[in-house]
Amino acid sequence: VRLEPLTRAHLDALAEVGLDPDLWIWTASTVRTRDDLAAYVETALAGQADGTALPFATVDRASGRVVGSTRFGNYVAAHRRVEIGWTFVAPPWQRTAVNTEAKLLMMAHAFDTLGLTRVEWKTDALNARSRAAILRLGAIEEGTLRSHMVVRDGRLRDTVYFSVTADEWPAVRDRLTARLAQGAFSTPINTPGSSAGSPSPNGGVLWSQALRCPR
Repeated sequence: VRLEPLTRAHLDALAEVGLDPDLWIWTASTVRTRDDLAAYVETALAGQADGTALPFATVDRASGRVVGSTRFGNYVAAHRRVEIGWTFVAPPWQRTAVNTEAKLLMMAHAFDTLGLTRVEWKTDALNARSRAAILRLGAIEEGTLRSHMVVRDGRLRDTVYFSVTADEWPAVRDRLTARLAQGAFSTPINTPGSSAGSPSPNGGVLWSQALRCPR
């Protein structure tokens, strides 16, 4: 995959793959129309502008198609932590290597380039599929925040938190790299990373180029 810093120019391509209602069942955002998706993109870009988030368009390198989106968020430079989330992958690319490659790239950038000490995820306690996917990445389930969020149907959501820490990262990286090599590549891939990022003076994260999973 290639992760391209999200821009408004990605909206049409995202709308082609991102309006399936099943993609938004468990999210805090309501996305049913192109206008909803445009508002979602604007929210993501506002987070980038204030230095707490960096959203990406997820691109399948083989076809060149945008297949979803993902994001760094809740970045706190003083505590050297960031959250990965706000992820959707269009159905034809689910259960492929796309999401694993994307998360490997993001963790590599967070730990190896930015020198962070913690990457975290959170998800609805009822979202069994998301919880299993995060565990498959090698994250540790930390606990549940009860009645943590009011979601769009008025339900009080319990939220489960997961994390990978810097000392756990080498083993997580090696296991994911080996899994991708065995399942998706004819030759082993190198540990992905990028020299393009650095913490910005206001505590944000900057990239000058896309992140790419080597093939």
